[in-house]
Amino acid sequence: MNPRIPLMKPGAHPELEKRIMGSRGRISPLYAVLLNSPEVASGWEQLMTAIRQKTSVPAALRELIILRVAVLNNASYEFEAHVPHALQAGVPQETIERIKNSALEGFNELETIVLRYTDAMTRDLEVSDGLFQQVQKHFPDAKTMLELTATVASYNMVSRFLIAMRIH
Repeated sequence: MNPRIPLMKPGAHPELEKRIMGSRGRISPLYAVLLNSPEVASGWEQLMTAIRQKTSVPAALRELIILRVAVLNNASYEFEAHVPHALQAGVPQETIERIKNSALEGFNELETIVLRYTDAMTRDLEVSDGLFQQVQKHFPDAKTMLELTATVASYNMVSRFLIAMRIH
């Protein structure tokens, strides 16, 4: 199944494409669709580069969040795209399989709480005060709590966009 809107051909926006290549290493199908609006593609690239490369959220935890959001939202493209990143961040293959199969057993206390937070933000949209406080015990500084929350929110945006545009 093809994306619902066309992929932009290379060279349509050379400076922006160069920047995307620099931060992503390639123009993925997602970015080829986003390039239909250079303004949105530019803002998206800046936001997602900040989320993936410039926050204090540990890389392995970030990738667990991304994989969990992908599973909850049925975003297989997002899941598969992040398996190599998760492995590179030190997430064991067996952990990736547990996430893929929606199993939330076998995680340490921090991972369990962050995955519960991810579930609440993704499924319920509302996070209880109790759950927020549990997460905050592990991340008492406002910066990391904001970055953790932005990671969950941003990857919900990504998965919903991928699904709506049928990017596989």
